[in-house]
Amino acid sequence: MNSGNFFAELKRRNVYKVAVAYAIVAWLLIQVATQVFPFFEIPNWAVRLVVLLLILGFPIALFLAWAFEITPEGIKRAEDVSPEQSITKHTGRKLIWTTVVLAVIAAGLLAFQFLRPKSATNFGASTIPATGSLPEKSIAVLPFENLSRDPDNAFFTDGVQDEILTNLARVADLKVISRTSVMQYKSGVQRNLREIAQQLGVAHLLEGSVQRAGGKVRVNAQLIDARTDGHQWAQSFDRDIADVFAIQSEIAKAIADQLRAKLSPTEKTAIEQPPTSDVTAFDLYNRAKNILLTTSFNANVQPLYFQAAELLNQAIARDPSFFEAYCLLAYTHDNLYFLGNDHTPARLALAETAIQSAFRLRPDAGEAHHARAENLYRGYLDFDGALAELEIARRTLPNDSRVPELIGYIVRRQGKHEEAVKYLQRALELDPRNFFILEQIALSYQLLHRYSEMAAVLDRGLSIKPGDLEIRTVRASVDLDWKADTRRLHQTIESTLATDPEAIKNVADTWFQCAIAERDPAAAERALVALGQNNLGNDSVYLSPEFATGLIARMTKDETKARAAFAAARAKQEKLVQEQPNYGPVLCVLGLIDAGLGRKEEALREGRRAVQLLPVEKDSINGVHMIEYLAMIAAWVGNKELACQQLAKAVQLPGTLSYGQLKLLPYWDPLRGDPRFEKIVASLAPK
Repeated sequence: MNSGNFFAELKRRNVYKVAVAYAIVAWLLIQVATQVFPFFEIPNWAVRLVVLLLILGFPIALFLAWAFEITPEGIKRAEDVSPEQSITKHTGRKLIWTTVVLAVIAAGLLAFQFLRPKSATNFGASTIPATGSLPEKSIAVLPFENLSRDPDNAFFTDGVQDEILTNLARVADLKVISRTSVMQYKSGVQRNLREIAQQLGVAHLLEGSVQRAGGKVRVNAQLIDARTDGHQWAQSFDRDIADVFAIQSEIAKAIADQLRAKLSPTEKTAIEQPPTSDVTAFDLYNRAKNILLTTSFNANVQPLYFQAAELLNQAIARDPSFFEAYCLLAYTHDNLYFLGNDHTPARLALAETAIQSAFRLRPDAGEAHHARAENLYRGYLDFDGALAELEIARRTLPNDSRVPELIGYIVRRQGKHEEAVKYLQRALELDPRNFFILEQIALSYQLLHRYSEMAAVLDRGLSIKPGDLEIRTVRASVDLDWKADTRRLHQTIESTLATDPEAIKNVADTWFQCAIAERDPAAAERALVALGQNNLGNDSVYLSPEFATGLIARMTKDETKARAAFAAARAKQEKLVQEQPNYGPVLCVLGLIDAGLGRKEEALREGRRAVQLLPVEKDSINGVHMIEYLAMIAAWVGNKELACQQLAKAVQLPGTLSYGQLKLLPYWDPLRGDPRFEKIVASLAPK
């Protein structure tokens, strides 16, 4: 048979059509397997088996199409059928239509997968993986129970558990869940271990207790295979209190051995190295660490950072070789500088001193390089330098969620918002119930104005901790930004005032925003009382209570009161500018205050200078705020053309400036009715 006749015969026997139809049907079956099997918790190997069988079946289908034909008398070998008896022309037409229908279904499935909001699907609920699919070498170290009579020993107990977790996290051959997620499963209560393991995505759990009395300590630990609820290993340690650090290392090595994890010489050395030789210093360090874990969307974190810094300084005074305390102290100073609470060279110098001490003690430790990365990012906006340090840190901190988390923050400041979300999601894999990371992913979606996905992430946070007021308040604020609708936020505030009025101070800044959006000066005044001496915050831009008083007076047309309040705010702000003369966020606020006082030339000069000091290219988040504040300053001094020009630029960039803010907040009242402004507002309206 020559080649021409061979291909003609392939066509006559429907081999081509069978090949196309088989490929489409196989693809559809694979899609069904990948979408439906996980829902019924069918293991992943079953999906792989389906794919393998379909691949093996392809040549068989082609052989059958070549070797056999359908005739009115039934299926016969092709050699026994003459062309006149063949009905392939009729079956071929049916096969074509069948193929077309299947192709349309396949195209529909492909379009659905391509167009559906993937992130919302990922974060819409806290999915629970099938127990059978959990990684074998995976573990979560749950909070240990404090059996001591003195409740103050709870910090010591937390420290023992955390140090064991930290030691295990150094092992690259293990998957270890970070502390923030496991601390939610408090000891002393009945815990459903299988459910906890599924929520955290691990096969094993470590439980334990600590009893401290006088100069003695007893530590009990037990390893549980959560898939069977079986106790895999257990041991009790009775030692002098000074030996507690050796106990932590012994437990970590025993667990690694039970899980058959390979320990490199470097990992073994790191596990055996005690954090400190002073138990009191260890206690102070853990108190500071617990405080820093409470920071969240709450803008009033400054007192918490100062409190943590004081505890860490006390720990270092007791043990000047306490490496981990230096790393945490540097982080504390860097955040006080970065968040604008104390953006001074003196604060940055304190961070640098702590980092130098850490490198002097352990120059090759991943924690030291992580601390340097934090410093380069938060202190100098040196993104490339920080990323280089994180690459070094990653080698010895394989399970540390802080590494991909910080990379996410850095690339977000560079304006790479989609990439930032991917790194933050990776951090969430290592710390699946970490509120702060969830909040930061929500912030990324807010910057991109993807409010439905922002809401889904916050809903996941609420599914983990339904009673968290800050997340409930931020979730309620989504409608304000997205749709200029304050009802949900108003209801949340009113409900909090009715059921837990003491807690309202934690969200007083959001209450104030809701009140001025609703043009309710009485509620705004009450929110300021709850705020106390704390500032209203937006990233690194802070507005004082005096400024807020002036804004309320301006909103109610009380010019005398507004001028007095702005004058008081200016005296306060001017001191900050003198301390931080080249810091855009404090300068733009001074510009807005001067605009409120009618100092037009000074206000515009300060606003323009803030934009020059912190351009978008240097900081994609705060740089947009500088443009936004210049637009606001221009509006307040009557330069509507400049205001609309800057505002048009700001809304084209990712940022928190929203439809609801422009539509409702009094900052933008001077522009209302201007066609240029109204066009900008309309462009942000929900579609």
